Amino acid sequence: MIREQRSRNKLENYYHKYIEEGIIDPNVHPWVAESWQKSKMHNVDTKTMPLGVSLSSEALKEHQEHHKNAISYLEELTKEIHEFFQMYNLSLLLSDSDCYVLKSYSLPFYQKTPGEIEGVRVGVADIGTSSISIVHEHKTPFLLFGPEMWIEECQQGDACSAPVIVNGELQYILTLVSVDQEMLPHNAVVSLMLTMKYAMEKHLSASLRIKAEEAILDATPFAVYHVMPGGEIAYANKLGLSRLEGIGGKHVNEHPINLNDVVLNYRHTPIYKGFNGVPSYNKEVTWITQAKTYEDITTVVPLERDSDQTVNSVVAVSMPIEDLRTLVAHAAGYTARYNLASMVGEGSTFATTKDKAARIARNHNHILLQGESGTGKQRMAHGIHQASSRAAGPLISVRCGDLAPELLEQELFGVSTSAEISHPGKLELANGGTLFMDEIEKLPMTLTASLAKALTTQKMHRIGETVERPIDVRIISACDSDLKRLTERGAFDHHLYEIISKSVIRVPSLRSRREDIPQLAKHIVCELAAQHQIEEKVILPETAEVLKDYDWPGNIKQLQGVIEYAFFNTKSNEIRPEDINLMGDIKPDNSWKEDKDVFVKAWQAAGGNVSRLANLLSVSRVTLYRYLKKYGLEKS
Repeated sequence: MIREQRSRNKLENYYHKYIEEGIIDPNVHPWVAESWQKSKMHNVDTKTMPLGVSLSSEALKEHQEHHKNAISYLEELTKEIHEFFQMYNLSLLLSDSDCYVLKSYSLPFYQKTPGEIEGVRVGVADIGTSSISIVHEHKTPFLLFGPEMWIEECQQGDACSAPVIVNGELQYILTLVSVDQEMLPHNAVVSLMLTMKYAMEKHLSASLRIKAEEAILDATPFAVYHVMPGGEIAYANKLGLSRLEGIGGKHVNEHPINLNDVVLNYRHTPIYKGFNGVPSYNKEVTWITQAKTYEDITTVVPLERDSDQTVNSVVAVSMPIEDLRTLVAHAAGYTARYNLASMVGEGSTFATTKDKAARIARNHNHILLQGESGTGKQRMAHGIHQASSRAAGPLISVRCGDLAPELLEQELFGVSTSAEISHPGKLELANGGTLFMDEIEKLPMTLTASLAKALTTQKMHRIGETVERPIDVRIISACDSDLKRLTERGAFDHHLYEIISKSVIRVPSLRSRREDIPQLAKHIVCELAAQHQIEEKVILPETAEVLKDYDWPGNIKQLQGVIEYAFFNTKSNEIRPEDINLMGDIKPDNSWKEDKDVFVKAWQAAGGNVSRLANLLSVSRVTLYRYLKKYGLEKS
């Protein structure tokens, strides 16, 4: 609150009237009167300024470090007008929102040197009425005349304080004390104080905004640069700086990094063209440096122009293509859905396998998973990826038996369809992560040499291109048969086998770990209930025994089908032995006699065993032989 000049004699009379008689004159400003009453209530001495509550030297140093932005800004602000402060006998003080003095500038404050006053609390309970205590209470600028001060030794000068408000919160209190009112009118003091208040608020608000913007930019997966016409980097976010350092860009004697010094083809990049007013959006760019050549996706936006349309600077945002692929891979769901802990089984056979998988996951070898169809090799591959140092990278899968050789080659290595259009393959998409190659034994021999070379050199090129691209990928391959035996027979490339089989894990069949079957069945029920938001069902002990007695030629995959059928087709919340159909979703009726597909499914469920199928269909072996011949199937 800015007040008009008051008679000092009258103000002195009002003060003494209250101190000596306890009477507040009606002409005393209400805020001052209120503050006097609080000063009296706190028994603050009226003669000399006490230095009561104060921070230790260590705490003060820490406190000043925390507020160094405000302290240094005010220091720079007053440096230029230091002589003005001396000429007009002005003192300046900076206090925090709790009234602790952070810094004393210019002349001594109330006859106290900076060493005495800094770290001292100067609230109403400490030194009584002051412009600081009134501003702290009312959060508005206030001019307090000398005779209104509570402490008599401080009454020679007028004091003007102002709150520094940032984002609606009181952050600091600025105080100016003028000892010689004749040389500098009080309205000049007030104007100076308000100028410093608003300047400081703008600075602190801008600092907070810039700090927030920098935090946002540092958190983005993009490298961001502000580039000047000569190629100097005026600003780079955290990722941008690390990339510049990676190609040899360093600040020398506080000189900014210049792209002309580190990017050999700088004059052919979109950044250079941006200074001609040409923007670029999501353009694939090749950067050639002394350290390496790499590609990224770059956007360049020219900024403000002069009257002659000269571009003063550009902003460039870029992302390495390998990072973009990783981001896309995660967005597309190319991540592990399972971990090793989700693989159910406490029996010694499977526990040993899981322990081995956890150990191997931590090394850097390619891995071969051997095991019958349906034993959970894919889930184990997910678990190994999740337990490895590559867990943050993508997990890409390819089934080698699903595509024709030429399509599988494009799927793995990528393909260039024209000069402008080129698509990455799964080897590139899996960069920094894992490529799971299921049914690796079905990989065409025409591709094995190319894959072996790519894994050995960690480089590859897309089909139709000659540009070599670096790859960093771990292969987890899966094979239903004995890949070593296939290799020895010449049915699989020996060199590729040596590469992918540095670590081999044999996933046991379900019949070799029967003790885990009840737990697996219960786990499947829990997953189904959660997935479909249906109440869980109980597998009775006698039902579990039926499941344990079966050989499960289709392993866990077959068990999954059987449990799903029972879960959705049992009205009760208990799954009984009679609810189990070992042929999965094939109904145990006579439709197999007319429908080859139904018979083949039953045949597969029985693992190609005539005796087992006869039991499943409740018919004689002789009858089955007749249908095997009818449908052209081999008996075993």
